[in-house]
Amino acid sequence: MEALKTKLKKEIIEELHLEEIAPEDIENDAPLFGGHGLGLDSIDALELVLIMENTYGVKIPDYTVGEKVLYSIDTMAEYIVSNKPA
Repeated sequence: MEALKTKLKKEIIEELHLEEIAPEDIENDAPLFGGHGLGLDSIDALELVLIMENTYGVKIPDYTVGEKVLYSIDTMAEYIVSNKPA
């Protein structure tokens, strides 16, 4: 699970062009959106959904699920492990 979380952090940094942030700077349980954590916005959320779908093969069916899944690195990793196709 830790390897997955580190991989997610690296993908987020790369895809969102957050070159000033290192993976170890992102806390696993910190919120990714809003004034805390990374402070990502709705455009960034679309990028995260694409990472989840294209890299891990998991679908986020709607906004309500997405809001919960994309809350933190921990919630993203848990969703991937629970929903990844066999």
